Amino acid sequence: MSKAEELIKEDGRYFATSGRIKYYPLAIDHGYGATLVDVDGKAYIDLLSSASSQNVGHAPKRVTDAIKKQVDKFIHYTPANMYHEPAVKLSKKLCEIAPGDYEKRVTFGLSGSDANDGIIKFARAYTGRPYIISFTNAYHGSTFGSLSMSAISLNMRKHYGPLLNGFYHIPFPDKYRGMYEQPHANTIEEYLAPLKEMFAKYVPAEEVACIVVETIQGDGGLLEAVEGYFEALEALCHEHGILLAVDDIQQGLSRTGTWSSVDHFNFTPDLITFGKSLAGGLPMSAIVGRKEIIESLEAPAHLFTTGANPVSCEAALATIGMIEEDDLLTAASEKGHHVRQRMNQWVEKYHYVGDVRGIGLSIGIDIVSDKQAKTRASEEALKICNYCFDHGVVIIAVAGNVLRFQPPLVITYEQLDHALDVIEAALQALEEGQLDNYSIEGQGW
Repeated sequence: MSKAEELIKEDGRYFATSGRIKYYPLAIDHGYGATLVDVDGKAYIDLLSSASSQNVGHAPKRVTDAIKKQVDKFIHYTPANMYHEPAVKLSKKLCEIAPGDYEKRVTFGLSGSDANDGIIKFARAYTGRPYIISFTNAYHGSTFGSLSMSAISLNMRKHYGPLLNGFYHIPFPDKYRGMYEQPHANTIEEYLAPLKEMFAKYVPAEEVACIVVETIQGDGGLLEAVEGYFEALEALCHEHGILLAVDDIQQGLSRTGTWSSVDHFNFTPDLITFGKSLAGGLPMSAIVGRKEIIESLEAPAHLFTTGANPVSCEAALATIGMIEEDDLLTAASEKGHHVRQRMNQWVEKYHYVGDVRGIGLSIGIDIVSDKQAKTRASEEALKICNYCFDHGVVIIAVAGNVLRFQPPLVITYEQLDHALDVIEAALQALEEGQLDNYSIEGQGW
């Protein structure tokens, strides 16, 4: 039995099944850049970035040095009661890079989930309104508030309901498939129609506090919106005095080639959340928003004892500094363009590739069994993932059938080309019926 098999067997005795989505028997010993090395010494190219939490790569020296230096000074004293310099410096930096030409304030948490919970608190407090609207296929987190905003998986919603009151969902303006899995995308007006009907019949617009959206719907399948939708949604929000918030936890902080994915569009959110890669992988999240909204709550309405931990703050400052100094914004854009030149050809070349989409190094490859009907081929997508794993490449499928291509931004062009070779070999093998030996039972979402 290998070390990995022994470790995974032991893990099964103690680790709760609700805490892991199973894909492969990968037990990691260490990592560097875009490389993972398992406990048996096998190396893999990482195309997942630990769910996009390692944008600057694994164990970058500037980040680990910052962590070590702060640990030797003091590990934590809660900003809920006192002050420390790393939190002040990070607060200023996030207010500078977050979208919006208005006076900002920031507050910190430990995960994207609690940040999205904070949106609920601040939006309701500021507006005095009860209702929150988000989108189908959205994943905003696992706490009760963020989970109530999510609508992506029944396994995340059954057996412990009811969830929180006051939440409604509307269709995401997917530009590949239409509403209700129809094969053709809808128009802006058609996508807005369910929201307008909601306002007319059972959710008064004047009682809606906030609409929460991902600009690219990550775990929903790296979905892109039809052009112009966000601008139209913003206009509708302004008409009714509704706040507009963006969950940028997966797509933000250079993943799409800009500090915020919002920078690719012509609208301005009132609130935005960051997390995942913010502190180089250490637990940290942030809400940045208009001063008057963030200050609508008084302490201790939204604080956490270990929030704005100085070690995490220094890691975040080093992460942001690395993005600036190494120009990883440009790297994300240029490397994304490099891989798309090849991936885009797969849509015509392979029967199973229905669509390739995304911005920068946030890319989804939609695997289908019928290109006209755009029928999701979930089993085939997982077989591709297994083939890639066997050949030293880590990639997963989200939304059942969409390959999630989100490598660390420091990945080399040589690694990118090798990873593309492996994925293309998997696609070719699938076309030729050579992946039937893979058992995918129990894998994936």
